[in-house]
Amino acid sequence: MTTHKHPEVDNFLIHSTKWTDELSALREILLECDVEETYKWRQPCYTVNQKNSFILGGFKDFCVLSFFKGVQLKDKHKKLSRAGEHTQSARIYKFTNVQQILDDSKIIKHYILEAIEIEKSGMTDEPKPKVQYELIDELKEMFEALPELETAFYKLTPGRQRGYHLHFSGAKQSKTRTSRIEKCYDKIMDGFGFNDCNCGLSKRKPNCDGSHKALL
Repeated sequence: MTTHKHPEVDNFLIHSTKWTDELSALREILLECDVEETYKWRQPCYTVNQKNSFILGGFKDFCVLSFFKGVQLKDKHKKLSRAGEHTQSARIYKFTNVQQILDDSKIIKHYILEAIEIEKSGMTDEPKPKVQYELIDELKEMFEALPELETAFYKLTPGRQRGYHLHFSGAKQSKTRTSRIEKCYDKIMDGFGFNDCNCGLSKRKPNCDGSHKALL
């Protein structure tokens, strides 16, 4: 089965400045499997039975094929690693060049097909440790897809973490909750809380004193 290509993924690859060939090669392997290609969180994402199963991403020293439920894979070839310090379910397969992908193509496809079978079986993730408040599903999903966001989030003070979570969870619809997280991505990555001023002009940091209004 060959999956139809998503135009936003085409555009993503056309404009990418790093790992383009590697991500394109991984994409072709995924497209040969029973998945649906989508574009989420600024990355090529692949679903099975309308559930997020795989995502492609690039980092400074490597690019990855991320498995949302990678913890459940047998990993007999020992190719997978934890996505982030606080990540529970996701596992990533790292790549540094196209030749590595070509050499490992059969192994990569084996992992993908195993993950597809797990998704289709309805197997659930292993229980996660309790936190002070239960993270909303949209934020958990985003953390699994973007481990750098998860790392940045947990570097924030507990109060800032809670402030963001209250903002995200306050939306009634899942689509709106996801949109709120995406809009706060840059602030979280820069270490700002939801109510912190990040215009660079305030004399009352982290509070906003309205200095930016002079530029409007």
